[in-house]
This record gives sequence, C-alpha cells and structure tokens, in this order.
Amino acid sequence: MTSKTSPESPLPIRTVLQMVGGWIGKLGTVWVEGQITDLSARGGTVFMTLRDPVANVSARVTAPRGVYEATMPRPADGARVVVHVKPDFWVNKGSFAFTALEIRPIGVGELLARLERLRQLLAAEGLFNADRKRRLPFLPGTVGLICGRDSAAERDVLENSRRRWPAVRFKVEEVAVQGPYAVGEVTEALRKFDADAEVEVIVIARGGGSLEDLLPFSDETLVRSVAACRTPVVSAIGHEQDSPLLDLVADVRASTPTDAAKKVVPDVGEQLTLVRQLRDRGRRVLGGWLDREMSWLTSVRSRPSLADPVRELERRAEQAEALRDRARRSLGGSLDRAEDSLSHLRARLVALSPAATLERGYAIVQDPSGEVVRLAKDVAPGSVLTIRLSDDRLTVRTEDPTRTEDPAKTRKPRKKASDQTAS
Repeated sequence: MTSKTSPESPLPIRTVLQMVGGWIGKLGTVWVEGQITDLSARGGTVFMTLRDPVANVSARVTAPRGVYEATMPRPADGARVVVHVKPDFWVNKGSFAFTALEIRPIGVGELLARLERLRQLLAAEGLFNADRKRRLPFLPGTVGLICGRDSAAERDVLENSRRRWPAVRFKVEEVAVQGPYAVGEVTEALRKFDADAEVEVIVIARGGGSLEDLLPFSDETLVRSVAACRTPVVSAIGHEQDSPLLDLVADVRASTPTDAAKKVVPDVGEQLTLVRQLRDRGRRVLGGWLDREMSWLTSVRSRPSLADPVRELERRAEQAEALRDRARRSLGGSLDRAEDSLSHLRARLVALSPAATLERGYAIVQDPSGEVVRLAKDVAPGSVLTIRLSDDRLTVRTEDPTRTEDPAKTRKPRKKASDQTAS
C-alpha cells in the first residue's frame, strides 16, 4: 500500500498509525526480562520503566494495580523481574508501551544459578586461568581508579595509597556502580584507561552491597572487557565475603578498597625498613667474609714457609745436598762393587786363559792342519809341527816318533831317611 503513496497522494497520519498498531498487535504476548526503574502508581495503574541490564535500552510498562500487588515480594526500583507483556500502540498519541499481564521477580536462587552457569561458561573458555594473569608493577607511575561518585571506596583507595606512598598519582573515573547504567559506564571507563599509556594499573572499586547491587560486576560484557585489557586490573568489589565474577577474571583480587591500595602501592616506610635491613644484612655478610679472609691470611702468614722463607730455602738446600751426597755414595758404592766384580772376573779369565798356561812353561804342539797334537803316535815321521810358546813359535820336523817313557815315571824313588840309616 505504501508503494501507492506520492507527494500528490499522501496517506493520512491516522492511517499510518493504524497500520503500525496493527503490525504491533500481531506480535502477541511475550515474556521479557529487565530491571525496574522509575516506578510510580497513579490510581489503579502502576507505571514503570523496564531497562535492559546490559544495553542502554528501555521501554515503558503499565500494569494494573492488581497485577502489581499480586507479585510477592512486590518489586521495587532496581529489581530484576520477568514480565509477561502485551505490546500496545496508542494511535491517538503515536506512543508505544507494554501492558503487564504477570510479573515474576527473579529471586536470589535464580540469580545465583545464572551466575554459576555464566561462571562455568567463562571458566571453560579459560578467562579465569592463573597463567593469563599479569603481575602488578612494583611502583606504578599512574593508577586508574574506577569508582562511584563521591564514594567511600574512592576515599579509602586514595587516602590509603597516598599515606603509603605520597608521590603516587591517580586518574579517577566516577561512574555508576549499580543500576542499569553501571555496566556500560564501568566498561567505557575501563576501555579509556586501557588505552591511556600513562596508566599502569586499573583499580575497580566499590563498597559492599546486596547481591542485586553487585550484579553489574558479574555481567558477561564487563568480565570479557576486563579479560581483554592489556593493563593489569585489580578488583576491589564489596567485602571479603562478596565474590562477583570480576574477582575471578581480574589479575589481582582485593578483599576491600583499602586492601586494593595496599596491593597496588608499596608502603614507603616498609620499603625504607626493608632497604635498611638489607643494607645491614649486606654489611654483616661482607664483614663476616672479610673476617674469614683475614683469619685465613693470618693463618697463612703464620706458616713456617711464609714466617721465615729463607729458612725453608735453606732446609730445601740441605735436603738437596743430602740427596746429592747420598746419590754420590750410592753411585760410588755401585762403581766399587762393579770394579771388584770386574777384577775378580779378569783374574778368573786370566787363570783360565791358555796364555797363562804358556807363561808357566808349557807349549802347544800343532800339526800342519792346525790341530793340537795330543799323542806322539798321531804324528808321522818327518811331519812338520808348530810349537807355540808363550811369546813365540817354533817349527820342527819329527824324526822318530817312537814313544818314550815319561822320565817322571822311570825315575827311581828316593829312599827315606830311615831306610838310609838302616843301610
């Protein structure tokens, strides 16, 4: 039908609004979830605004007083509810709103169950792993603080940090820390600090509150934004017993805003004490080492080799002379024994030598062939024999090789003196 319109033949506004109302009416009834704000009652009708807890989107809702009062407990501003609504479009005003047919508050048990399912989902993705968490710098130059407007958490962090280290600098972003705008404002401040090169640590701080008040810090969008930050993030939400999902994904979890100041900024007094203790420890260690080295040096100097080095040289010289004399005596004795042994051997050789026999008056007779003649019968008559004496040789010719008796054998024995006397 819109294709038939033209500047010359436009549709009346009532017709268009009636068409819009007809399209909206075709939607039927739906269940929606949101957070109640701007709650008010006039006559028999209750008016409220239902906001999306994540996006900056809202819609007007009207509920008959009977429907509102039938809800137990009755929802108030900030309550999370599930509403069975029917969309309505008022043609006369061109306005849109939902009419509530039934309201169901989301109880604590349901909220906890949803948070547990979200926690398991994010844990399975590894967003809570310890190996992805970063260490805080020892002394950050600038700290980014995200907190509520004029909140006690802001004062706790700033005062305790400056008391611990007066020179620390802060950049503060005051945002909504509960309600429908909390997630968007905290996420935007987080992204702003993460893009700032001067900010070295980001602290997200909020005081205590109910489970519903702390729900923005368990929102999936905020948790994923913290996981994607390049700057270390410290979570300081509520008290010790409070544990939103932000505590699990942050690099450091502080139990309170005051504890966050202690974790982010070192105490100058403690550091000076530590420096003094380390300096004293270094002095003690160095003094002990010097004492040990001096004791060792004194012990070395007291040794005879260093107390009287000349005496040691003299002792060594005496040892060398003694060894030299001992070697000379040992060598002299060995030479004397060798000389005696050689003299004895020479005497034995001389005694057994044929030359010595010849010197005693013996001679060696040899035939022409050089053989030694031992028996006269072995020599033929007229043979030329060689007689070898001690210092010369004779050549003789045999004439009669007849055997003669040994004069010693034919010599008559001498008579004894007794025999001569008797004769």
